[in-house]
Amino acid sequence: MVCGGFTCSKNSLCALNILYIMVSLLMIGIAAWGKWFGLVSSFQVVGGVIGVGIFLFLVAVVGLIGALKHHQVLLFFYMIILFMVFVVQFSVSCACLALNSEQQNHLLEVGWNTSDTTQRDVENSLDCCGFSSVNYNKTCSAPCFHNLSCKSCASKIQEHTGEVLRFVGGIGLFFSFSEILGVWLTYRYRNQKDPRANPSAFL
Repeated sequence: MVCGGFTCSKNSLCALNILYIMVSLLMIGIAAWGKWFGLVSSFQVVGGVIGVGIFLFLVAVVGLIGALKHHQVLLFFYMIILFMVFVVQFSVSCACLALNSEQQNHLLEVGWNTSDTTQRDVENSLDCCGFSSVNYNKTCSAPCFHNLSCKSCASKIQEHTGEVLRFVGGIGLFFSFSEILGVWLTYRYRNQKDPRANPSAFL
């Protein structure tokens, strides 16, 4: 069977969904590992990553079952969901790559003010205090606070923000194109006839 036929489309779609399942399990495992070992104490962050991982896992399972059984309804819903995920992920990835330093700083400050737990995590891991300035009249859990030698967390975060956003944006773009590939494969696979089925049956 040449590539482009029924078997090739089925195998390609199965391989793509197995890749998504592996990525989803990796996301869930890393989030749980970070929470277990105390690297991230914010339940919102861990819960968000695990939630995205579970969603991706369920979508991939639907796609895998639809591909194995050539199930028209499952493949249709899989194609629609995957396309919506592609639109959101492509938009977010482009935004990550297009943010300037002023916009990055604004988003960081909004995220900083959202959660006290996240603030403590950042202060402990980066050994800094406060976002834009250090106030020694307040409490801070960073080791440098006892020596009165702390820098603001914004200055330390901004050293790596650009690199992180470019990395995240690049990874997001890569997976968004794999998603549009999945949509195309699903559309083509739905309109192909199973050579083992009744030739007179309409699929």
